[in-house]
Amino acid sequence: MTHRVEHISLPAMSPGSEFTLTVHKFGEPGARPKAYFQAALHADETPPLLVAHHLLGDLIKADKEGRIKGEVIVVPMANPLGLSQNLDGYHVGRHNLDGGGNFNRGFPDLGALVRDDLEGKLGVDPRTNIATIREALIYTVDNLPATTAHQALRKTLLAMAVDADIVLDLHCDLDALMHIYIGDALWPDASDLAADIGLRAVLLASDSGGGPFDETCGNVWWTLAEAFPNANIPAACLAGTVEHRGQADVSDELCKADADGLFRFLQRRRVVDGDAGDLPDLLCEGTQLSATEIVKSPVPGVVAYAVQLGDVVRKGDLIAHIIDPGADDPAKARTATHAGTDGLILSRQADKLARPGQGIAKIVGTEPLADRQIGSLMED
Repeated sequence: MTHRVEHISLPAMSPGSEFTLTVHKFGEPGARPKAYFQAALHADETPPLLVAHHLLGDLIKADKEGRIKGEVIVVPMANPLGLSQNLDGYHVGRHNLDGGGNFNRGFPDLGALVRDDLEGKLGVDPRTNIATIREALIYTVDNLPATTAHQALRKTLLAMAVDADIVLDLHCDLDALMHIYIGDALWPDASDLAADIGLRAVLLASDSGGGPFDETCGNVWWTLAEAFPNANIPAACLAGTVEHRGQADVSDELCKADADGLFRFLQRRRVVDGDAGDLPDLLCEGTQLSATEIVKSPVPGVVAYAVQLGDVVRKGDLIAHIIDPGADDPAKARTATHAGTDGLILSRQADKLARPGQGIAKIVGTEPLADRQIGSLMED
């Protein structure tokens, strides 16, 4: 058996405190393909924790049967810092309360960091280029600062993922259908993943903005291909952020099904030996993230939705009323919000008390929207 468990200590931020990252590894180090999974970098997103639990069960069974052919790393709790943050009985796991901001923003632009080191080292052979770039990435990540626990966490996660063939960052939305954020260059190659885990939306962008973890691992390949147009540089890392529905969608039934889908994908990609079965029907096509509308509340109030997840709407359709509970005249308390594009209702707010400008729904459209620009497509 190749399964081993590592416990990595992060720097203490106060006397007597300790944070530990638990890492499960399968296969021989350096074996290919290499797949990396991490769960709940946004630590208040619970479904991926249970998905990782079930995925580990599948991998341990396969390992006992000698079926791990590549290398697999699973970090089932990718953010012990965020898991510890609790205010007045409410878990606060999306942002670092110690001043570090959103846990899934601000990862370094590795393409910019390694570009100068790669001058004169890349050629026409893609395999040689992949090996050269991965060596540069490993060296660069190894030299990132790690003074604080947050810095050490980011560096440790990147060090395990940056040379992988597959990097899947497991998250969830507030109230949503299964979907993924992924780079343009990876579609339609990733359609087998989309089919195996039943994605209802595949949201494509070359750069969504903000520096999320998956883009740090994936975008480096096409940014370097643009920087070195005479070199043959493939998109050598299938990296994406998988959104496992909404925060309340936590059950063995749902999360085991998601884990089994991820495991079948590993079989299909020959990371794990075995028959993945027939590829399920694809439930959606890839669409540009710039075509996904974020419907925003124009006023404060209580959100009363007129649509359900999975509904298909047309531009102008009613999405919700925002109701002012303090209005003098209840007949005048409602402000309507309407769809600005045709498409699928992908997500809604879980908390039904909205502030002005707050996103209350996402509509997956097919036509890019004027107010949705590459490089600034993500919400904080």
